[in-house]
Order: sequence, then C-alpha cells, then structure tokens
Amino acid sequence: MMIKNLKAHWLRITVHIGALIPLTVLVWSYSHDQLTADPIRAIILRTGKTALVLLVLSLACTPVSSLFGFKPALKVRRALGLYAFLYATIHLSVFVGLDYGFDPALLKDALLEKRYALVGLAAFLILLPLAITSTRGWMKRLGQTWKKLHQWVYLAALLVIVHFVWLVKADIREPLMYGAVVVALLVFRISRVRQWVSRVRNQPRSKLRGSFIAKNVKRLPQ
Repeated sequence: MMIKNLKAHWLRITVHIGALIPLTVLVWSYSHDQLTADPIRAIILRTGKTALVLLVLSLACTPVSSLFGFKPALKVRRALGLYAFLYATIHLSVFVGLDYGFDPALLKDALLEKRYALVGLAAFLILLPLAITSTRGWMKRLGQTWKKLHQWVYLAALLVIVHFVWLVKADIREPLMYGAVVVALLVFRISRVRQWVSRVRNQPRSKLRGSFIAKNVKRLPQ
C-alpha cells in the first residue's frame, strides 16, 4: 500500500521535499555560522532567489502539461506557488525585521531611495491575495473572477525580475535569464500560440514527418 501511494504521489512528495531543502540548509548554515560575513544579506538573497525559482516553476506547470501532456504538473502548481510565497514572506520579513529593525522611518527611506525595495514590495502585495485565495473554497466563491485575479501572478513575476535586476546592478545575466523564461511563459498564454501547440501535439508524427518532407521537396531546384 505504501509503495502504491508513493507511486501515485511521487511528484507531490518530490515538490514538498525539494521546496523545503533550501530552508533546511539555510537554517543549518545559520545555526553553524556557515553563512557569509553578512548573514542577514545572505539570508535575504537565498530566500529571494528560492522564491523566484519556485514561482517560475509554478508558472511552468500549465505549459509543461500542455506541451508534453504531463498532467501531474497541474497538481503541484498550487504547492509550488505557496512555497514561493513562503520564501517571499521570509525574504521580506528578514529585510524588514532583521535588516531594518521594524523601524518605520528607516523603511520609508529605504522604499523612497531604493527602487528595488519598492518594486519588491509591490510584487509581494500582489502575491499576498493570490496566496490567500489559492484554496478550492475561494475558487468556488470567486468563480470566474478567481482566474482573472490569479493572472496577476505574471505581473508579480515580472516585478520580481525587475527587483532582481535592480538589486544586483552589475551582472544582470542571471535575472535576465529568469526574465526570458517568464516572458516565454507569457507568450504561451496567447491563445493562438496555445492552439498551434495543441494542433502540433495532436497531429500524428508520421503526418508531421510527411508534411516536413513535402515542404522541403518543393524547395528543391527543378
């Protein structure tokens, strides 16, 4: 029975374990003084990057299901999103509490002077209602509005990318890489793109191969 349950829920189990590993490593590193000379900054950077990775993975669940027919991906989308919000909450809490000591005056100055902080806060405020309304109960209460509300996650993801770019300042290759992935996922949401992908997936391989050969034969010089 246990083996059967593991086979049925292996992806969910993997997601839960994988999402908690960075937090476990972070706690262990902090308790053993294994962080950098600036542990607060290290915690902020680690939790922020983990939140971004999990957010992008949650956005990728629908395309993975549509492109490759991997339906189990849809079952872990909510968990990935909530774990992303968990790390984003830790990220913000450490910034506000440990870095700025919950000082309203200092926080106000930080938001006014550091544009990455303001954009990051905006992204978190978008994710907050999405996390609260992620349950089936809220889905039923909001009806069609629920889907429209949760489309705001793409704006939050783009703001997180901007937040990352403005934070690192110099070498922006890594945040731009994440940005390219988010943009690609946004393009996939275009109905024509989804319809084209669906047609390609539903066509038999033999038909696709024949169509490819026919097109190339026509291009050959007579």
